[in-house]
Amino acid sequence: MLNRHLPLLFILLPMKAKDKNKLLWLAAGAGALAVVRAVSRRMNAYDFNGKTILITGGSRGLGLVMARQLAKEGARLVLCARDETELENARMELAGKGADVLVQKCDVTDQQQVTDMITNVQNEFSPIDVLINNAGIIHAGPVAEMTVQEFDEAIKTHFWGPVYTTLAVLPVMKVRGGRILNIASIGGKISVPHLVPYSASKFALVGLSEGLRAELKKYDISVTTATPGLMQTGSPRHANLKGHNKEEYALFKIMDSNPITSTGAEASAMQMLDALRHGDAGVTTTLFATAGELLHRISPALTTDILALVNAALPGEGGIGKNRAKGYESETKLSQSGWTERTQKAAENNNEV
Repeated sequence: MLNRHLPLLFILLPMKAKDKNKLLWLAAGAGALAVVRAVSRRMNAYDFNGKTILITGGSRGLGLVMARQLAKEGARLVLCARDETELENARMELAGKGADVLVQKCDVTDQQQVTDMITNVQNEFSPIDVLINNAGIIHAGPVAEMTVQEFDEAIKTHFWGPVYTTLAVLPVMKVRGGRILNIASIGGKISVPHLVPYSASKFALVGLSEGLRAELKKYDISVTTATPGLMQTGSPRHANLKGHNKEEYALFKIMDSNPITSTGAEASAMQMLDALRHGDAGVTTTLFATAGELLHRISPALTTDILALVNAALPGEGGIGKNRAKGYESETKLSQSGWTERTQKAAENNNEV
Protein backbone atom coordinates (compact mmCIF):
# COMPACT_ATOMS: atom_id res chain seq x y z
CA MET A 1 0.00 0.00 0.00
CA LEU A 2 2.83 2.36 0.96
CA ASN A 3 4.54 1.90 -2.41
CA ARG A 4 1.53 3.38 -4.23
CA HIS A 5 1.95 6.66 -2.36
CA LEU A 6 5.77 6.95 -2.39
CA PRO A 7 5.86 9.46 -5.32
CA LEU A 8 3.42 11.73 -3.45
CA LEU A 9 5.44 11.39 -0.21
CA PHE A 10 8.66 12.45 -1.97
CA ILE A 11 6.85 15.55 -3.24
CA LEU A 12 5.31 16.38 0.14
CA LEU A 13 8.39 15.96 2.38
CA PRO A 14 10.26 19.15 1.37
CA MET A 15 7.08 21.26 1.21
CA LYS A 16 5.63 23.63 3.78
CA ALA A 17 2.49 22.51 5.63
CA LYS A 18 0.34 25.10 3.83
CA ASP A 19 1.54 23.97 0.42
CA LYS A 20 1.12 20.32 1.37
CA ASN A 21 -2.51 20.95 2.26
CA LYS A 22 -3.14 22.66 -1.07
CA LEU A 23 -1.63 19.77 -2.96
CA LEU A 24 -3.58 17.23 -0.97
CA TRP A 25 -6.82 19.14 -1.61
CA LEU A 26 -6.04 19.25 -5.34
CA ALA A 27 -5.36 15.51 -5.37
CA ALA A 28 -8.55 14.81 -3.47
CA GLY A 29 -10.52 17.04 -5.84
CA ALA A 30 -9.09 15.27 -8.90
CA GLY A 31 -9.94 11.90 -7.37
CA ALA A 32 -13.48 13.03 -6.60
CA LEU A 33 -13.95 14.29 -10.17
CA ALA A 34 -12.74 10.96 -11.54
CA VAL A 35 -15.26 9.10 -9.36
CA VAL A 36 -18.10 11.44 -10.39
CA ARG A 37 -17.20 11.00 -14.06
CA ALA A 38 -17.12 7.21 -13.76
CA VAL A 39 -20.50 7.12 -12.01
CA SER A 40 -22.05 9.57 -14.50
CA ARG A 41 -20.65 7.58 -17.42
CA ARG A 42 -22.20 4.37 -16.09
CA MET A 43 -25.57 6.01 -15.36
CA ASN A 44 -25.79 7.61 -18.80
CA ALA A 45 -24.86 4.46 -20.74
CA TYR A 46 -26.97 4.07 -23.89
CA ASP A 47 -28.91 0.83 -24.26
CA PHE A 48 -28.65 -0.60 -27.78
CA ASN A 49 -31.42 -3.16 -27.14
CA GLY A 50 -34.35 -2.49 -29.46
CA LYS A 51 -32.62 0.47 -31.11
CA THR A 52 -32.43 0.75 -34.89
CA ILE A 53 -28.80 1.11 -35.91
CA LEU A 54 -27.64 1.93 -39.44
CA ILE A 55 -24.10 0.82 -40.31
CA THR A 56 -22.69 2.02 -43.62
CA GLY A 57 -20.25 -0.43 -45.16
CA GLY A 58 -21.87 -3.00 -42.89
CA SER A 59 -21.69 -6.04 -45.17
CA ARG A 60 -18.08 -6.98 -44.38
CA GLY A 61 -15.01 -6.17 -42.33
CA LEU A 62 -15.32 -3.91 -39.31
CA GLY A 63 -18.95 -3.04 -40.12
CA LEU A 64 -19.95 -6.69 -39.99
CA VAL A 65 -17.97 -7.26 -36.78
CA MET A 66 -19.85 -4.40 -35.12
CA ALA A 67 -23.14 -5.70 -36.45
CA ARG A 68 -22.49 -9.07 -34.80
CA GLN A 69 -21.75 -7.44 -31.46
CA LEU A 70 -24.79 -5.15 -31.64
CA ALA A 71 -27.04 -8.07 -32.62
CA LYS A 72 -26.05 -9.81 -29.38
CA GLU A 73 -27.34 -6.75 -27.52
CA GLY A 74 -30.71 -6.90 -29.24
CA ALA A 75 -30.25 -4.05 -31.71
CA ARG A 76 -32.31 -3.83 -34.88
CA LEU A 77 -29.76 -3.62 -37.69
CA VAL A 78 -29.76 -1.83 -41.02
CA LEU A 79 -26.71 -2.56 -43.16
CA CYS A 80 -25.95 -0.69 -46.35
CA ALA A 81 -23.22 -1.32 -48.92
CA ARG A 82 -22.75 -1.36 -52.69
CA ASP A 83 -22.49 -5.13 -53.22
CA GLU A 84 -25.78 -7.04 -53.09
CA THR A 85 -24.10 -10.44 -52.72
CA GLU A 86 -22.05 -9.30 -49.73
CA LEU A 87 -25.16 -7.76 -48.18
CA GLU A 88 -27.15 -10.96 -48.60
CA ASN A 89 -24.33 -13.03 -47.10
CA ALA A 90 -24.23 -10.72 -44.08
CA ARG A 91 -28.03 -10.76 -43.74
CA MET A 92 -28.20 -14.54 -43.84
CA GLU A 93 -25.49 -14.89 -41.20
CA LEU A 94 -27.04 -12.38 -38.80
CA ALA A 95 -30.65 -13.45 -39.36
CA GLY A 96 -29.57 -17.06 -38.89
CA LYS A 97 -28.48 -16.11 -35.37
CA GLY A 98 -31.80 -14.44 -34.63
CA ALA A 99 -30.96 -10.83 -35.44
CA ASP A 100 -33.57 -8.42 -36.77
CA VAL A 101 -31.73 -7.14 -39.84
CA LEU A 102 -32.54 -5.19 -43.00
CA VAL A 103 -30.04 -4.74 -45.84
CA GLN A 104 -30.08 -1.92 -48.37
CA LYS A 105 -27.94 -1.51 -51.47
CA CYS A 106 -26.58 2.02 -51.41
CA ASP A 107 -23.51 3.94 -52.57
CA VAL A 108 -22.90 6.53 -49.83
CA THR A 109 -21.05 8.80 -52.27
CA ASP A 110 -24.36 9.44 -54.06
CA GLN A 111 -26.53 11.82 -52.06
CA GLN A 112 -29.78 10.82 -53.76
CA GLN A 113 -29.16 7.13 -53.05
CA VAL A 114 -28.44 7.95 -49.40
CA THR A 115 -31.55 10.11 -49.04
CA ASP A 116 -33.78 7.50 -50.69
CA MET A 117 -32.31 4.68 -48.60
CA ILE A 118 -32.77 6.44 -45.28
CA THR A 119 -36.27 7.63 -46.19
CA ASN A 120 -37.21 4.06 -47.07
CA VAL A 121 -35.74 2.67 -43.84
CA GLN A 122 -37.47 5.23 -41.64
CA ASN A 123 -40.82 4.83 -43.40
CA GLU A 124 -40.86 1.05 -43.85
CA PHE A 125 -38.72 -0.30 -41.00
CA SER A 126 -38.09 2.11 -38.13
CA PRO A 127 -36.71 5.58 -37.34
CA ILE A 128 -32.91 5.43 -37.05
CA ASP A 129 -31.66 5.79 -33.48
CA VAL A 130 -27.95 5.28 -34.11
CA LEU A 131 -25.86 6.05 -37.20
CA ILE A 132 -22.44 4.44 -37.64
CA ASN A 133 -20.48 5.94 -40.53
CA ASN A 134 -18.09 3.11 -41.34
CA ALA A 135 -17.87 2.88 -45.15
CA GLY A 136 -14.30 3.24 -46.32
CA ILE A 137 -11.87 3.01 -49.21
CA ILE A 138 -8.07 2.66 -49.23
CA HIS A 139 -5.56 3.85 -51.81
CA ALA A 140 -1.97 2.84 -51.05
CA GLY A 141 1.18 3.91 -52.88
CA PRO A 142 3.54 6.85 -53.39
CA VAL A 143 1.76 10.21 -53.58
CA ALA A 144 3.50 10.92 -56.90
CA GLU A 145 1.63 7.95 -58.39
CA MET A 146 -1.75 9.17 -57.10
CA THR A 147 -4.11 11.12 -59.34
CA VAL A 148 -6.99 13.45 -58.58
CA GLN A 149 -9.27 10.42 -58.91
CA GLU A 150 -7.86 8.80 -55.75
CA PHE A 151 -8.27 11.97 -53.71
CA ASP A 152 -11.77 12.49 -55.10
CA GLU A 153 -12.87 8.93 -54.25
CA ALA A 154 -11.45 9.18 -50.73
CA ILE A 155 -13.14 12.52 -50.01
CA LYS A 156 -16.46 11.33 -51.42
CA THR A 157 -16.40 8.18 -49.29
CA HIS A 158 -14.95 9.44 -45.99
CA PHE A 159 -16.30 13.00 -45.94
CA TRP A 160 -19.29 13.44 -48.21
CA GLY A 161 -20.71 10.02 -47.33
CA PRO A 162 -20.98 10.90 -43.61
CA VAL A 163 -22.27 14.37 -44.54
CA TYR A 164 -25.07 12.85 -46.64
CA THR A 165 -26.08 10.26 -44.03
CA THR A 166 -25.96 12.72 -41.15
CA LEU A 167 -28.07 15.32 -42.94
CA ALA A 168 -30.57 12.61 -43.91
CA VAL A 169 -31.07 11.30 -40.34
CA LEU A 170 -30.90 14.71 -38.67
CA PRO A 171 -34.57 15.77 -38.96
CA VAL A 172 -35.75 12.67 -37.05
CA MET A 173 -32.84 12.66 -34.60
CA LYS A 174 -33.45 16.32 -33.71
CA VAL A 175 -36.85 15.25 -32.38
CA ARG A 176 -35.91 11.89 -30.83
CA GLY A 177 -32.25 12.31 -29.94
CA GLY A 178 -29.71 9.71 -30.99
CA ARG A 179 -26.11 8.68 -31.37
CA ILE A 180 -23.60 8.97 -34.22
CA LEU A 181 -20.28 7.16 -34.47
CA ASN A 182 -17.89 8.39 -37.15
CA ILE A 183 -15.13 5.88 -37.78
CA ALA A 184 -12.15 7.89 -38.94
CA SER A 185 -8.59 6.63 -38.41
CA ILE A 186 -5.36 7.46 -36.65
CA GLY A 187 -4.52 8.57 -40.20
CA GLY A 188 -7.01 11.38 -39.55
CA LYS A 189 -4.67 12.76 -36.88
CA ILE A 190 -1.27 11.74 -38.25
CA SER A 191 -0.87 11.72 -42.02
CA VAL A 192 0.71 8.42 -43.04
CA PRO A 193 3.14 7.96 -45.97
CA HIS A 194 1.72 6.09 -48.97
CA LEU A 195 -1.81 6.72 -47.65
CA VAL A 196 -2.09 10.44 -48.35
CA PRO A 197 -5.58 10.48 -49.99
CA TYR A 198 -6.85 8.25 -47.17
CA SER A 199 -5.29 10.38 -44.43
CA ALA A 200 -6.40 13.70 -45.92
CA SER A 201 -10.00 12.54 -46.17
CA LYS A 202 -9.94 11.11 -42.64
CA PHE A 203 -8.66 14.47 -41.35
CA ALA A 204 -11.75 16.00 -42.97
CA LEU A 205 -13.98 13.46 -41.23
CA VAL A 206 -12.41 14.18 -37.83
CA GLY A 207 -13.09 17.89 -38.31
CA LEU A 208 -16.66 17.21 -39.39
CA SER A 209 -17.29 14.85 -36.50
CA GLU A 210 -15.94 17.14 -33.78
CA GLY A 211 -17.93 20.07 -35.14
CA LEU A 212 -21.10 17.98 -35.25
CA ARG A 213 -20.60 16.94 -31.62
CA ALA A 214 -20.51 20.57 -30.49
CA GLU A 215 -23.54 21.63 -32.54
CA LEU A 216 -25.82 18.63 -32.09
CA LYS A 217 -25.48 18.21 -28.34
CA LYS A 218 -28.42 20.60 -27.79
CA TYR A 219 -30.68 18.09 -29.59
CA ASP A 220 -29.55 15.22 -27.33
CA ILE A 221 -27.50 13.80 -30.20
CA SER A 222 -24.13 12.49 -29.07
CA VAL A 223 -21.37 12.27 -31.67
CA THR A 224 -18.27 10.10 -31.12
CA THR A 225 -15.14 10.17 -33.27
CA ALA A 226 -13.16 6.92 -33.52
CA THR A 227 -9.54 7.05 -34.68
CA PRO A 228 -8.39 3.41 -34.72
CA GLY A 229 -5.05 2.18 -35.95
CA LEU A 230 -4.62 -0.95 -38.04
CA MET A 231 -7.21 -3.64 -37.33
CA GLN A 232 -7.29 -7.23 -38.47
CA THR A 233 -10.54 -7.01 -40.43
CA GLY A 234 -9.32 -8.61 -43.67
CA SER A 235 -9.84 -5.38 -45.62
CA PRO A 236 -6.41 -5.15 -47.37
CA ARG A 237 -7.77 -7.49 -50.07
CA HIS A 238 -9.94 -4.62 -51.31
CA ALA A 239 -7.29 -1.88 -51.14
CA ASN A 240 -6.33 -0.05 -54.34
CA LEU A 241 -2.56 -0.35 -54.86
CA LYS A 242 -0.38 1.90 -57.04
CA GLY A 243 3.29 1.90 -57.97
CA HIS A 244 4.98 -1.36 -56.91
CA ASN A 245 1.65 -2.87 -55.99
CA LYS A 246 2.87 -6.33 -54.96
CA GLU A 247 5.47 -4.95 -52.57
CA GLU A 248 3.01 -2.37 -51.21
CA TYR A 249 0.41 -5.06 -50.61
CA ALA A 250 2.80 -7.48 -48.91
CA LEU A 251 4.01 -4.77 -46.51
CA PHE A 252 0.42 -3.65 -45.84
CA LYS A 253 -0.69 -7.20 -45.00
CA ILE A 254 2.35 -7.86 -42.78
CA MET A 255 1.74 -4.64 -40.80
CA ASP A 256 -1.96 -5.48 -40.62
CA SER A 257 -1.22 -8.95 -39.21
CA ASN A 258 1.49 -7.97 -36.75
CA PRO A 259 0.09 -7.87 -33.17
CA ILE A 260 2.47 -5.00 -32.33
CA THR A 261 1.18 -2.71 -35.08
CA SER A 262 -2.43 -3.88 -35.30
CA THR A 263 -5.19 -5.32 -33.15
CA GLY A 264 -8.05 -7.75 -33.58
CA ALA A 265 -11.19 -6.31 -35.14
CA GLU A 266 -13.40 -7.70 -32.37
CA ALA A 267 -11.50 -5.94 -29.57
CA SER A 268 -11.37 -2.67 -31.52
CA ALA A 269 -15.07 -2.82 -32.37
CA MET A 270 -15.89 -3.43 -28.72
CA GLN A 271 -13.91 -0.34 -27.66
CA MET A 272 -15.56 1.86 -30.27
CA LEU A 273 -19.05 0.67 -29.37
CA ASP A 274 -18.27 1.22 -25.69
CA ALA A 275 -17.28 4.82 -26.47
CA LEU A 276 -20.50 5.23 -28.46
CA ARG A 277 -22.54 3.72 -25.62
CA HIS A 278 -21.13 6.19 -23.11
CA GLY A 279 -21.19 9.22 -25.38
CA ASP A 280 -17.43 9.72 -25.36
CA ALA A 281 -16.03 12.44 -27.58
CA GLY A 282 -13.38 10.20 -29.07
CA VAL A 283 -11.60 6.86 -28.89
CA THR A 284 -8.29 5.57 -30.24
CA THR A 285 -8.25 1.81 -30.12
CA THR A 286 -4.75 0.47 -30.65
CA LEU A 287 -1.66 0.94 -28.48
CA PHE A 288 0.54 1.63 -31.51
CA ALA A 289 -1.86 4.35 -32.69
CA THR A 290 -2.17 5.83 -29.19
CA ALA A 291 1.61 6.07 -28.86
CA GLY A 292 1.87 7.74 -32.26
CA GLU A 293 -0.85 10.23 -31.38
CA LEU A 294 0.92 11.12 -28.12
CA LEU A 295 4.25 11.63 -29.89
CA HIS A 296 2.58 13.82 -32.51
CA ARG A 297 1.06 16.01 -29.80
CA ILE A 298 4.43 16.46 -28.13
CA SER A 299 6.42 17.05 -31.31
CA PRO A 300 4.79 17.16 -34.75
CA ALA A 301 8.21 17.86 -36.30
CA LEU A 302 9.80 14.75 -34.78
CA THR A 303 6.80 12.66 -35.82
CA THR A 304 7.01 13.75 -39.45
CA ASP A 305 10.80 13.25 -39.45
CA ILE A 306 10.29 9.66 -38.26
CA LEU A 307 7.60 9.12 -40.90
CA ALA A 308 9.99 10.49 -43.54
CA LEU A 309 12.46 7.75 -42.55
CA VAL A 310 9.64 5.20 -42.81
CA ASN A 311 8.77 6.56 -46.25
CA ALA A 312 12.39 6.13 -47.39
CA ALA A 313 12.11 2.42 -46.62
CA LEU A 314 8.85 1.96 -48.56
CA PRO A 315 8.68 0.99 -52.26
CA GLY A 316 9.34 3.95 -54.53
CA GLU A 317 7.69 5.10 -57.72
CA GLY A 318 7.47 2.84 -60.76
CA GLY A 319 5.92 -0.60 -61.05
CA ILE A 320 2.43 -0.17 -62.45
CA GLY A 321 2.79 3.58 -61.87
CA LYS A 322 -0.49 5.48 -61.88
CA ASN A 323 -2.45 2.37 -62.82
CA ARG A 324 -3.91 0.49 -59.90
CA ALA A 325 -4.60 -3.05 -58.81
CA LYS A 326 -6.70 -4.50 -56.02
CA GLY A 327 -5.04 -6.25 -53.12
CA TYR A 328 -6.36 -9.65 -54.18
CA GLU A 329 -4.77 -9.04 -57.60
CA SER A 330 -1.39 -8.36 -55.97
CA GLU A 331 -0.85 -11.56 -53.99
CA THR A 332 2.64 -13.08 -53.74
CA LYS A 333 4.20 -15.86 -51.69
CA LEU A 334 5.16 -13.27 -49.07
CA SER A 335 1.66 -11.77 -48.87
CA GLN A 336 0.23 -15.28 -48.38
CA SER A 337 2.86 -16.43 -45.90
CA GLY A 338 2.67 -17.04 -42.17
CA TRP A 339 3.50 -13.35 -41.65
CA THR A 340 -0.02 -12.46 -42.82
CA GLU A 341 -1.97 -15.33 -41.30
CA ARG A 342 -4.12 -13.17 -38.98
CA THR A 343 -5.27 -10.93 -41.84
CA GLN A 344 -6.05 -13.90 -44.08
CA LYS A 345 -8.16 -15.54 -41.38
CA ALA A 346 -9.94 -12.24 -40.72
CA ALA A 347 -10.79 -11.93 -44.41
CA GLU A 348 -12.39 -15.38 -44.35
CA ASN A 349 -14.29 -14.68 -41.15
CA ASN A 350 -15.54 -11.22 -42.08
CA ASN A 351 -17.03 -11.73 -45.55
CA GLU A 352 -14.02 -10.12 -47.29
CA VAL A 353 -13.32 -13.07 -49.60
